[in-house]
Amino acid sequence: MKLRNIFMILASAALLTACDDVFTPAAENMKDINEMENDPIMAKGFVLTAYRNLPNYEVGTGTDVATDDAVTNEKGTSWSMYATGSWTVQSWDPTGRWNNDLSSMQYLYIFLNSNISNIGFLKNANENKLMQRRLTGEAYGLLATHAYYLLRAHAGFDNEGKLLGTQLFDGYVGTDADFNQPRKTFQEHVDFILANIEKADKLLPMNYEPVKSDDKVPAKYDDILNVPEVTSVKDGKMGIYNKVMGENARQLINGLILRAIKARTLLLAASPAFQDPAQNNVTWAQAADAAAEVVDYVGGPSGLPSTGLTYYDNDAEMSALQNGSNPPEIIWRSTKNEGEIDDEKNNFPPSLFGSGKTNPTQNLVDAFPDAKGYPITDARSEYDENNPYVNRDPRLAKYIIYNGATAGVENKVIKTGSSSGDDGIGRRNASTRTGYYMKKMLRMTANCNPSNTSKVTKYSCKARFTEFFLDYAEAANEAWGPKNPGTHAYSAYDVIKAIRHRAGLTDDTYLDECAGDQAKMRELIRNERRLELCFEGFRFWDLRRWNQLDKLTSVQGIDWNNDTFTILPNVEERHFDSYMNYGYIPYSEALKYSNLPQFGIRNSA
Repeated sequence: MKLRNIFMILASAALLTACDDVFTPAAENMKDINEMENDPIMAKGFVLTAYRNLPNYEVGTGTDVATDDAVTNEKGTSWSMYATGSWTVQSWDPTGRWNNDLSSMQYLYIFLNSNISNIGFLKNANENKLMQRRLTGEAYGLLATHAYYLLRAHAGFDNEGKLLGTQLFDGYVGTDADFNQPRKTFQEHVDFILANIEKADKLLPMNYEPVKSDDKVPAKYDDILNVPEVTSVKDGKMGIYNKVMGENARQLINGLILRAIKARTLLLAASPAFQDPAQNNVTWAQAADAAAEVVDYVGGPSGLPSTGLTYYDNDAEMSALQNGSNPPEIIWRSTKNEGEIDDEKNNFPPSLFGSGKTNPTQNLVDAFPDAKGYPITDARSEYDENNPYVNRDPRLAKYIIYNGATAGVENKVIKTGSSSGDDGIGRRNASTRTGYYMKKMLRMTANCNPSNTSKVTKYSCKARFTEFFLDYAEAANEAWGPKNPGTHAYSAYDVIKAIRHRAGLTDDTYLDECAGDQAKMRELIRNERRLELCFEGFRFWDLRRWNQLDKLTSVQGIDWNNDTFTILPNVEERHFDSYMNYGYIPYSEALKYSNLPQFGIRNSA
């Protein structure tokens, strides 16, 4: 029986009892919750399903094509339609997480509400107790994680000005329950996330790494492991810990991931879109403190992983990944895939046998400063409008394929002008619409030529350290100003300096200037976030929480003809109203349940 079907069967059991004769044999198609005590695989399945239902960023046609960073040449994608005016309360919402996250939380409640202490996951009694504790901690952590994604997607103000979160149930609800329950307030939703993080953190280690001696086993597990039947056996304490909490558990929810989810939650809650002191007591200082817990894990600004800039395309790191290990930049990732070229086939230019789906915009290109760190609009900038790709931030060449740039395993020169070959604007369905192709997130050692295909190792990043350095910088600047570290050993200025230096921007003149003005520093931090995290699914959500989504108008491109170019002022329009800074709930749910008001409709006119 497929695990993903268990919940549906359980929820529908009452409806199926009158139709027993339809199913042959009925007993083999039905499982009762109580059977978990005798079926550890079934019990684990509820937790694994919650992992499986976590969102994955779609490289190429994900949220970025709904912002000012990119468009897609693929017609009819949900995100493209969303951004160009097709999003209404009645339509399907690609941002929505309502059903996915709430159902996942029900799976987790089924697990947590069972008699976990009676389930035999492992034969050894002490090993089993430790596994029971780990799985319980994972379940609480996953409850918090799914609740975070619900909050990000659906929180907002109702027609009466109430700041609301989403519907949250305190446990498993059967088919006879009253589903017409009101939303939690925004604050209640945040508190729910933090409470479950706290529960999980008491049960889980900071990281799943093997220890080399008994004294390195965390003291929180002494009640299970520091007992005679364990310590009397050579390497018993260490051995049991490593079996359950060692490398075999890597990429499962742990203490560091919990801190990452906490930092994301508090940054969201402190952001302009949700600031209302009467209804939300989360402060920028709290958000900064939470992000600092992640930053401190690697030693502060000096510990910013040096290879994080191109974490997706570092050959040596990819080759070294063994037994679920992480490169220095990565906190949480998917399973490694050793034979992958789908992203490259989707997004390489046609001359590299790709479909060129994701087209960066001129808007994004213009956001990269000059080589000294000045915005290209600054009079002191060395930007040359006739030769716009020289003397620029080194990240531009790493992240975007522009006219005359090289790409692919053979470093092929890519020409993007409309009078060029297949890579030129509008030359083929797979050609760029903006004069640019995406380079970031793609591996240049991949070869998509059908006659000489070369696949590469890939993984999907779920959380990486640079995100939380940027979280800290944003929150610390708002809480204490550019150079005040609050209670920490570093300031927003120190973090941004480390990020820019890693990128190759070692002239601090403009950064120092911004450090004297909180508003100017805010814009610099937001721009650094845009560049460092481009094509990773952040900008849409950032614009939302900054109340900036509705400020988008049109995206631009560039058309080259030999050494001259023409700016394309309106490649694609953006149609977002102010109420779209918050997310609808499914229209069907609002129709069914009177206690589920929509958000933001008051502004739709």
